[in-house]
Amino acid sequence: MPTSAGSKAVSEGGGQSQSADRVTVALIPKAVEDLQRLQDRTGLSKTDIVNRAISVYEFVDAQVLAGNDLIIRDRKTGETQILRLL
Repeated sequence: MPTSAGSKAVSEGGGQSQSADRVTVALIPKAVEDLQRLQDRTGLSKTDIVNRAISVYEFVDAQVLAGNDLIIRDRKTGETQILRLL
């Protein structure tokens, strides 16, 4: 379960300051392996991957709550599948 460990101001690009909330999480072994594979494949930091994952999950959850289906389509075969998160 995430626990807040405080926040600090972070300066990005144009000198704008934004607050960064620090959290500590305990990952299950599968998530650790998946995170490492994503780092190897993308070159992104753990922080970037986790931030993107949370944003994607928020989008998916909002779509599901709105009654929409999320559909994955294989570009080669045209086969589609409905994405469901349990």
